[in-house]
Amino acid sequence: MVSQIVKEENQYQAAFRQLQQRTTASDVAWFGRLRESAMDRFEQLGFPSVKEEEWKYTNVAPITKLTFDPALPAIDVDSLATSTELARFGYPEAQTSQLVFVNGALRSNLSSLAGVPAGVVAIDLVEAIADAKYGELIREQLARSADYNANAFTALNTACVSSGAFILIRKGTELESPLHLNFVSDPSAPNSVSFPRVLIISEENSRATVIESYAGTNDAAYFTNAVVEIVLKDGARLEHYKVQRESVEAYHVATTSADLGPNSSYDSTTINFGARLSRHDIHVKMAHEGAECWVDGLYVVSSDQHTDTHSVIDHQQPHCTSHQLYKGILDGKSRAVFNGKIFVRHGAQKTDAMQTNKNLLLSDEARVDTKPQLEILADDVKCAHGAAVGQLEEDELFYLETRGIHPELAKNLLTYGFAEEVIGKIKVDSIREQLDEAVLNRINARLEA
Repeated sequence: MVSQIVKEENQYQAAFRQLQQRTTASDVAWFGRLRESAMDRFEQLGFPSVKEEEWKYTNVAPITKLTFDPALPAIDVDSLATSTELARFGYPEAQTSQLVFVNGALRSNLSSLAGVPAGVVAIDLVEAIADAKYGELIREQLARSADYNANAFTALNTACVSSGAFILIRKGTELESPLHLNFVSDPSAPNSVSFPRVLIISEENSRATVIESYAGTNDAAYFTNAVVEIVLKDGARLEHYKVQRESVEAYHVATTSADLGPNSSYDSTTINFGARLSRHDIHVKMAHEGAECWVDGLYVVSSDQHTDTHSVIDHQQPHCTSHQLYKGILDGKSRAVFNGKIFVRHGAQKTDAMQTNKNLLLSDEARVDTKPQLEILADDVKCAHGAAVGQLEEDELFYLETRGIHPELAKNLLTYGFAEEVIGKIKVDSIREQLDEAVLNRINARLEA
């Protein structure tokens, strides 16, 4: 077993060296050093195992066995651009404000920024690093909140990043239309790997909505390893939607780190439908007074799917507020993991924090491991957390059946209502409609079965 792990890590090392050989003399020195340092750290950490507390319920051994090729798979860009599939992955509200990435690489010919105001910069991350206008700013923020020293997958992403998105929302700018970061995997060969990387900086008193989505064009096995870093300055407000609907054979591991400034607001909703195995690590740092966040999510899994959410909301300063609601619907032999931690540090008085995780099991074989946590080191706070795992209420089913509703339809209505509590808060109509349809389709499929 150990020799297999070493073999797979050597494979990633060889791929990294190939990537380094493709660089040019114009590459920025600090960025090259960052990637080297990240690869060194990945080699030290190795892939996590179930013996580690943070990974005890999620076995990533299948990922380590994927064949890694740093070269992007060859694709027919023109056919993809005119296909109905690409349109299916988009959102009408963001038709003129989207960056499209295929296999982790930005495709300018598929993107459209006509609806983006002058106060917003949305360009390729690596190009921005080489640009004197943005290089120093990126150097200050890249890999700062998403610590690759503590996470092997974050380290691997940092080492192998060759494209990505740099989003700068300038002071006082309001982005009326959502900005869509559309990541599409189009594997021409099985077991391909992509490393999406995003850095979003919202300056003082700016306001924006960002959609981050992941999908695949076919059911081939592939691996997405994504890292998103978000920096909100004083008074900035950001609504962030992540929609993960990878193929049923895919593997998806992601890290989202948000650093909140004074009086800033971060409203995040994550939707997980896809992937055979998915893991999402979320870290929100509240190091300034007056910051507020909503960290909500919904996971809907069936068959043999496995989804894992680990979140940390770190209250470091007084007068900050956090809200977290995660819901899960599990069917078949699926498994879900939720581990949420609220950390209130010394001196973080007047903290107001609430965390809830609720799970609905539609099958006797479905399983969930939930562990909400509070660690409070201050004495003047208002904090609460809770978790629930159960099935549909017999009394509610009986009530609907007495009104002439078929038993199976009654179950489906209650299941839909359970999910709607999270979906209903989404302010982008097309996302909400898409998720309504996705949930209803799963319900209908279950009914027909």
